[in-house]
Amino acid sequence: MDTAEVFNLAQTFVLEYGPKLIAAAAVWVIGIWVIKILISTLNKIMDKSKVDISLKPFLSSLSAILLKVMLGITVLSMLSIEMTSFVAILAAAGLAVGMALSGTLQNFAGGVMILIFKPFKVGDVIQAQGHTGCVNQIQIFNTILKTPDNKTIILPNGGLSTGSMVNYSTEETRRVDWTIGVGYGDDLDKARAVIKQLCDADQRILKDPDVLIAVSALADSSVNFTVRAWVKAPDYWAVFFDMNENVYKSFPKEGLNIPYPQMDVHIHK
Repeated sequence: MDTAEVFNLAQTFVLEYGPKLIAAAAVWVIGIWVIKILISTLNKIMDKSKVDISLKPFLSSLSAILLKVMLGITVLSMLSIEMTSFVAILAAAGLAVGMALSGTLQNFAGGVMILIFKPFKVGDVIQAQGHTGCVNQIQIFNTILKTPDNKTIILPNGGLSTGSMVNYSTEETRRVDWTIGVGYGDDLDKARAVIKQLCDADQRILKDPDVLIAVSALADSSVNFTVRAWVKAPDYWAVFFDMNENVYKSFPKEGLNIPYPQMDVHIHK
C-alpha cells in the first residue's frame, strides 16, 4: 500500500467518522457536566429532606454510576457501534449476579428502606426477630443492636424491614404493669390503699392518667391485683423494680400477707 492509498484511506476515515467522533466527544463532555449538576441537585434535595447521612453518599455514587453508564451507551451508539448485543450481555450478567446475591440485595434494599422511612433510629430500643436491644448502628446491609448485658446482635436488614418490630422508644411515656397478690382473708381495701400510697409516693409515676388498681383474679393461692401506672419511657424499669421491692417491704408492716403457692392436705382416719 503506497502513500497515496494510505492518505486516501485516512481521508475517507476522517470524513466518515470525524464528525461522529467530534459529536460523540461533545456529547460526552456536556453529559459529564450535566451529570455533575444533577448529582449536586440530588445532594441538595437529600440535605433538605434530611436523608440519613450514611445513605447520602451511597445514593449519590449509585446515581452517578447509572447516569455515566447511560451516557457511555449513548456515546457508543453515536459512533455506530452495535449496542444490542452489549446490552443483552450486560442484562444477562446483571440477572446472574442478582440471582447469586439475592439475599444480599434483599438486605441492601431493606437497609435503604429503613434509612429512608426511619422506623427506628440509633439509640432506640427495639424488639425484632426474637431479639431486644438498643440500636447501635444502622448499616446498608445490617443493623447492629446492643443488649442490656452488652451482647452485640447483627440483624439482616431484609428481614428487619419486612417483619414485625416493636419500638419501645417512639413514645415519651410507657405503661408499667404489675400483678400483686395478697392472701385470702386479707383486707382488700387496705391492700388497695397501701398500693395507692406507694404509687403516690413515687414522683416518677405520672398523675395523669391516674393509676389503675383492680382485682383481676382469684388465683389458687392469692387474690391478685392488676396495677397499671404511666411513667416516662426512660423510668420504666427503675419504677418497675422499685415498686416490687416497696410492696415486699410495706405489706408485712401493714399486716398484709404476700402469698406463695401452698397446698392444704386433709387426712381422714
